[in-house]
Amino acid sequence: MNIVDVSRPLLTTIEYPGDPETRLDTVRSIEKGDECNLSAVYACVHTATHADAPSHFLEGGETIDNADLNKYIGQCTVIEVPPGVITGEYVNRYFPKHCDRLLIKGDSQSFFMESAVYELLDSGLCLIGTDANSVGKSGSQMKTHKAFLQNDIAIIENLDLSDVEPGDYYLVALPVKMGAIEGAPVRAVLIDDYILWNKLS
Repeated sequence: MNIVDVSRPLLTTIEYPGDPETRLDTVRSIEKGDECNLSAVYACVHTATHADAPSHFLEGGETIDNADLNKYIGQCTVIEVPPGVITGEYVNRYFPKHCDRLLIKGDSQSFFMESAVYELLDSGLCLIGTDANSVGKSGSQMKTHKAFLQNDIAIIENLDLSDVEPGDYYLVALPVKMGAIEGAPVRAVLIDDYILWNKLS
C-alpha cells in the first residue's frame, strides 16, 4: 500500500494570523533523569492540518465530536488551480462535475469566493480540502465557510499537497475526537493504490 502523508506538522506550522501560538512543554525528560519522556502541547485546534465543524461559524452548529466520519474516508480527487480567488465561473469551467471529495492544490494561495461554493453544490460534494490555511480569503471568511458548512460539506484546511500529482486517490483524514468544540487536528493521508480503494468502495 502506497501512503502519502498530506498533513502539516502541528509544532512547526505557522499559525493563522491572530490565533494563539503553538507551545511545546517538556514535562519529563529521560535525559534529565526522569523515567520517561512526557510532553504537553498548547495549540489552537485550527493550526496545521485540521477539520472545521459547522459550529466554527454556525450558531448551534454540529461540533466535531458529532462529525460524520464517512465524509473523511473515501475516494477523492486532487485538482491543481492557479493561486488567487476561485470564482463561480472558474468552478463551472474547470472543476469536476461529479465528485464526493475534492482537494485543492493551489500553492497554499487559492481561496473560494461564496459564488464558487454554490456552483459546487450540484456536484454531490461532501468534503472540500485545501492546501491553503483557509477555504476563504481574508475579509470574506464567514460567507465562504457558512456556504460550505450550511450545505453539509466538511472542510479540511492546511493540507500539504506539494508532492501530490492531480488525480484520483483514496483519502483517510479523520479529525481527532476532541469533544464538543468547533474543530480538530487531522492526520490526512492519500492512498494511490487503485486496487485497494476499488475493493473498499
